[in-house]
Amino acid sequence: MRPNSHSKQEWEISMAKYLLKRLLYGLLSVVAVVILIMIMIYSMLDRNLIFASDPTYTKQQNNQKATYKYQKWEDYGYLDYVTYSDYLNALVVSGEIDEDTRTAAVGFGRTPDADSDLVKEYVEKFTNYYKSQGYIVERLDAVLMGKKKIASGGQQQLYAYKNIPLFNRVWDYFTGILEIDNINKIENDVGDRGISFTLYDPVYDGEKISPAIIGNGTRHKYLFYCDSKFPFIHQNILTIRLGTSYSVNTGVDVFTTMTKTQGSYIASTITYPTGLVEESADDLHTATYLADSLHSSLVYETRYVDDYTVVDTVKSGFSKMGYSFMIGIIATVLAYLIGVPLGIAMARRKDKLIDKIGTLYIVFIIAVPSLAYIFLFKAMGSKLGFPTTFDMNTTNKLVYVLPIISLALPQVANLMKWLRRYMIDQMNSDYVKFARAGGLSENEIFTKHILKNASIPVIHGIPGSVLGCLTGAIITERVYVVPGAGNLLTEAINKYDNGVIVGVSLFYAVLSVVAIILGDVLMSMVDPRISFSSKAR
Repeated sequence: MRPNSHSKQEWEISMAKYLLKRLLYGLLSVVAVVILIMIMIYSMLDRNLIFASDPTYTKQQNNQKATYKYQKWEDYGYLDYVTYSDYLNALVVSGEIDEDTRTAAVGFGRTPDADSDLVKEYVEKFTNYYKSQGYIVERLDAVLMGKKKIASGGQQQLYAYKNIPLFNRVWDYFTGILEIDNINKIENDVGDRGISFTLYDPVYDGEKISPAIIGNGTRHKYLFYCDSKFPFIHQNILTIRLGTSYSVNTGVDVFTTMTKTQGSYIASTITYPTGLVEESADDLHTATYLADSLHSSLVYETRYVDDYTVVDTVKSGFSKMGYSFMIGIIATVLAYLIGVPLGIAMARRKDKLIDKIGTLYIVFIIAVPSLAYIFLFKAMGSKLGFPTTFDMNTTNKLVYVLPIISLALPQVANLMKWLRRYMIDQMNSDYVKFARAGGLSENEIFTKHILKNASIPVIHGIPGSVLGCLTGAIITERVYVVPGAGNLLTEAINKYDNGVIVGVSLFYAVLSVVAIILGDVLMSMVDPRISFSSKAR
């Protein structure tokens, strides 16, 4: 407990130390969660499962099938895979051999006996180099159909591979989470590299003050800009990378998948860098660099003046994270508005009708599997005329009703159960008996003592309740086809998309840490007796 004599400054210092300590422990917990998930995915699960729904894999034959497997395993992050051709190309880039030597050495024979002396030399160098690095080198002889003709997919192969160690995998993942854009990000010749500042951004409105920082040589053209969209000030200098998707949203980072808007296109009058004006949904502020793209298409040449031609589009819906947060927060607010008064009523009227009805509801929610009562609410909602399938493009707000109710009702039961228990415990406490003996009325005892003390653990659980709605939405979003982050995780698991599984799990782990810390802060704000100092007072 923190005595009243403690100064505000001392309390703030102890609070800051406590939060820093909890944050540090939370970050370590997040790392531990990611490591555990990576161990399960990359060590305990059969990596051949990724081919279960791969139609391309079933069409491969002979040696081609083997090399396809290693290529995909590299894409999914299981191993590092290098072909003999890649090795020779790297030697050309480093200047160790010229292009003529590479051309002569790349064509190794159907069998080792058929190699030329030059090929034997470089095959031996390839083998010795990668074996010294801990790789396994494999050479597959040509598969013949008859005596001379190579069978379909039977071309000879030479490659090296090595499983990625867990430490390297974790290190690369966490060191790559934050990407800082800079003028040397693009390796190609982009002319004069640098950063320019303008008060009048032509993309937003060239006549109104709208500051923007524009880069050349950076991955994003606009590093900083302002517009009329919340939160009005935007930046592309710092980008979060949670891992690349390989099947759910091929080639796109998990964080981008979770934060990118969805729905139908919203067109507006756009003035392109060349001066072309047309109705389009393009968002020029999102322009990123694509080498040699300007002259690859007449469409680009009429719109852009450089290779910053890749842009996102403006859409009408929220992002996956946006839908999950909106539904989760509304469900939490609704749960507290319903659950808290009912929990109080059950405690004050213990063993009366309202307490018995509330207990029956709590038992129902606990006893019935969540999937069962979600489908029950869905069936009941359908009978009442509510939409049972989410539609991003509809203006009918009723599509939100069933997902929110399905998330809120379990929270209502949980709040009723714990608030009733906390209040009954407080009612039987000695200090309540002393208060009655001191002449305080029942209402005074209830409002000043019982409710205040019983509300502390409930308030502590508010951030956790929001998190619970988000994690609970994994099932709810699947049932109602809500395009949220929860549905993304189940889709990734079904498709064995390792990058998305790790990225979304990290997202939920970070939310858990934040929820715990915010819960502690809220609890201390409600009860000033709670101290963040670990010292005995």
